[in-house]
Amino acid sequence: MTRNRKCVQDHLLRSTLLVCALLFSAGCAVNPATGQRQFILMSEAEEIEMGRDADVEITASLGLYDSAELQRSVSDIGNNLASHSERPTLPWSFKLVDDPMVNAFALPGGFIFVTRGIMVALNSEAELAGVIGHEIGHVTARHSASQMSRQQLQQIGLGVGAVLSSDVASAAGVLSAGLGLLNMSYSRGDESQSDELGVRYMSRAGYDPNALVGVFQTLALASGGGEGSIPEWASTHPNPVNRAEDIREIIGMSGQDLSGYTQRSEEYLKSLDGMIFGQDPREGFFDGQAFFHPDMAFALDFPSGWTTVNQKSQVGAVSPDETALVILTVEEGESDAEDTLSSFLRQADIRGSGARRTSVNGLTGWVASFNADSEQGGLQGAVLFVEHGGAVVRLLGYSSASQWRSQEGIVLQAIESFRPESYPDVLGVEPVRIEVVQLPSRMTLQQFIDRYPSTASDEQIAMINRRRSGESIAAGTLLKRVAGGRFP
Repeated sequence: MTRNRKCVQDHLLRSTLLVCALLFSAGCAVNPATGQRQFILMSEAEEIEMGRDADVEITASLGLYDSAELQRSVSDIGNNLASHSERPTLPWSFKLVDDPMVNAFALPGGFIFVTRGIMVALNSEAELAGVIGHEIGHVTARHSASQMSRQQLQQIGLGVGAVLSSDVASAAGVLSAGLGLLNMSYSRGDESQSDELGVRYMSRAGYDPNALVGVFQTLALASGGGEGSIPEWASTHPNPVNRAEDIREIIGMSGQDLSGYTQRSEEYLKSLDGMIFGQDPREGFFDGQAFFHPDMAFALDFPSGWTTVNQKSQVGAVSPDETALVILTVEEGESDAEDTLSSFLRQADIRGSGARRTSVNGLTGWVASFNADSEQGGLQGAVLFVEHGGAVVRLLGYSSASQWRSQEGIVLQAIESFRPESYPDVLGVEPVRIEVVQLPSRMTLQQFIDRYPSTASDEQIAMINRRRSGESIAAGTLLKRVAGGRFP
């Protein structure tokens, strides 16, 4: 038995090595942006398809910022930079999303997003070009495609190992999921490579690459403390202080004369005047566990202790042990709750029961219980469709079938708390906005803050202007303050 098992293992090992050798020979190619050989199992067409699918989901989830002028500006800058890259024929897409986080990210195939949060933290068009150029670098270097190809190879290895041991087989699914999460974050080397590519594309497009140093200085300030202190772009990327030094070194080694390269600071700052800063309460806001939506005039109470999230297309909460979920969505184009419930229950793998008409805080609704199948196992829950404001709102709550009995009461209490909202202070909320001020005389940042008060903290004002409190600033300089807004 021992000898036979060793023969099987040797055979499987040789087979695995052969498969890997074939995969490497088929998947290795020289990347035109980096000049390095790269292991890629994914074709460019597959890369584009994956990015396009994710682009639709992200756009629906975050939403686009409502400014045709700023959308056009982001798109024009991005397309200009992409035309100077090594992959100019990709279906490049550049979008400004309505998200207050300081963030930017790229999808495979050339689909790139910047948030309004990072735009208000920047101080020139060249800085924005640096951020976009960095994300273009992730695409041209095919970092996502390479990561996913390595994940595929690791999953092949797990599959072969599972043949040898039932214990490994039972754990293979869990391990594969963990590897997927691990490999989707960029390595430090990938980030440094994208920094270098960003400098290359900025320079080719005529932007002063020194602006990228300013971006990392802002990120360093943003990660130093205060509300929302660690921006996404900093938390998933290497230390911004070190990267600023690396950028200086890259620029110095190039030996370029940058005297004629553009920053376009004044034009950029003026374009930010009136831009929303922070959360937009018109899109819904939380007061504790209570959620209010001014534009749609409704309110809802989520369970105490549950983690809440508000997105363009939905608002929801998940239990502390992550075994139960409550989520609200609006059924586009629907106006009859009974018909909408019937359509929901006709879906494959959903088995409904107890469908009945109900009244929810004066609104007409239809409710039912259901069981459903998923890849993770059986689910059990309740769904309520409510007619409100000429639309149908769906309130869905469920958990794993084994947990439903303990979660049912909490879920039903949450979805049945849906109600119209008429309080004027809630319906009349307004976001705070960026106001760009031209200094009438020389003053320090602290004097500017005292003379032009903001609804944001002094630390946030220092961060978005990239200025120190006691720094003397010349007359005529444009600075950003945060003003306006109405809150309940």
